Amino acid sequence: MKNLLNTPVDIYGRKVHNKILFQPMEGCDGTADGAVGELTFRRYMRFAEGAPGIIWFEATAVCNEGRANPRQLYINENTVDSFKNIVSEIKAKSMRLHGFEPIIIIQLTHSGRYSKPNGIPEPIVAYRNALWEKGKENQPFTVATDEYLSTIPAMYSKAAKLALEAGFDGMDVKCCHGYLFNELLSAYEREGSYGGSFENRTRLYFDCVDAVKEAVGDKAFVTTRLNACDCFPYGYGFGVNEKEEIDLTETKQIIEKLKAKGIELINLTIGNPYLIPHINRPYSVKSPEDGRIGMKRVYDVTKEITSSFPDVKFAVSTLSYEGENAVNYAESLLSYGIGDFAGFGRMTFAYPTFYKDYVETGILDKNKVCIKCGKCSELMRAGTVSGCVIRDSEVYMPYYSKFVLKK
Repeated sequence: MKNLLNTPVDIYGRKVHNKILFQPMEGCDGTADGAVGELTFRRYMRFAEGAPGIIWFEATAVCNEGRANPRQLYINENTVDSFKNIVSEIKAKSMRLHGFEPIIIIQLTHSGRYSKPNGIPEPIVAYRNALWEKGKENQPFTVATDEYLSTIPAMYSKAAKLALEAGFDGMDVKCCHGYLFNELLSAYEREGSYGGSFENRTRLYFDCVDAVKEAVGDKAFVTTRLNACDCFPYGYGFGVNEKEEIDLTETKQIIEKLKAKGIELINLTIGNPYLIPHINRPYSVKSPEDGRIGMKRVYDVTKEITSSFPDVKFAVSTLSYEGENAVNYAESLLSYGIGDFAGFGRMTFAYPTFYKDYVETGILDKNKVCIKCGKCSELMRAGTVSGCVIRDSEVYMPYYSKFVLKK
C-alpha cells in the first residue's frame, strides 16, 4: 500500500504510529452506574486488533444527569477502575499484536437536550428550539440556568482528573451533534451570560477547555470534536447564514481561539444524528439524499477549514460510506490536504480489523465492510445496545429483533 496512512505523526509531543483514527462510537453498553460493561470491553479489544494510531474513546458523561441513556459510560469515583482496566488492556493488546500503543482519547460529554439517564427523556436545553422540538412539545424541557451552567466546568475538571488517573492520553471536550455545548453555539436569543454574543455562546465551551487543561497539566492533552456547522436553517442551528448557506466564519473564530489555547488536534463533524443523520453519517437505505452529496458536503467543509489552519491537525469523517474502497479513498483525501487523520466510525463496528487487513493484503474484504444500512443507529434509538447487526449478527441481531423489529 501507499505510505501516507502508515506515516507516524507527532501531536502534543507524542508519537501517533499511523493516521487511522477510530471515531467515538457509542455502544450504549455500560453498567447502570456508568462503568465499562462486558460488551464495552469486547468492542475495544476488537478495536485494538485493528491497529489504529488513535482510538477516540466514546462519549463518557461527566455527571449523571448528562447521560444520554441509562447505559452511557459515566466516569466517577466508583467507575474509574473499570476505565483504568480497559485502557490498560487496549494498550497491552495493541503492543502485543502490533508493537505499539495507540493514543487513547476520552470524549467527555454533557448530553444536554438528549439527556436520558433513567430511560426517559429528561432534556436540559440551552434554549427552546421549535424545529428541534417538533413533535416533542410535551416533553418536560428544562432550560439550563446560568447558575447551573456555571457549575459544569468543575464537573469537567473532576472527570478529567479521573480520566488521567485511568491512563487516557487525551481529553476531548465534546462540542458537536446537538449536545449541550454545541447547542449553546446557536443560543442567539438566550439572555444572560451564555447567550446572544459570540463571546457568551462560546463561554461554557472555552471555560471547560480551560478547566480540563488546568486539571491535567502536561500529563495529558486536550482536544475536541467540533461541529463545524449544524446544517439547520438560520436561527435553529450554528454555522448557517440567513441565505441558508453554510457559513464557517464563527467556526474559524472558535478554532483560532482553540489554537491559541494550545489545541493541536480537532476532530471535525457536522449535523445532528438525532434529526438529520444523513448529514454526518451518509447512508444508503431510505436516505433523503444521495450519500455522495453528503460526503462532498463534509469534505468541502473540512477542506475549507484545513486550508485555513495548516498548523492544526484535523480528523476527517464519513469515510465508512466508501465501503471496500474506504482506505484508498482516505489516502487520496489526505494526499490532497483534506484532513490529517482518517476517521472511521461505523466501519469499526462492522469490521474492526479493516486497517490491519489492508496493511497485510492491500484490500478490504467486501464481505466484512460496513454496508451503510444504519441499523447500528436504529439500535441506539430503540434504547438498547449498539453494534453491527449485519457483520456481528450473532451478538447484535437478537437485540435488533427484540427492540427494533418487534416494535
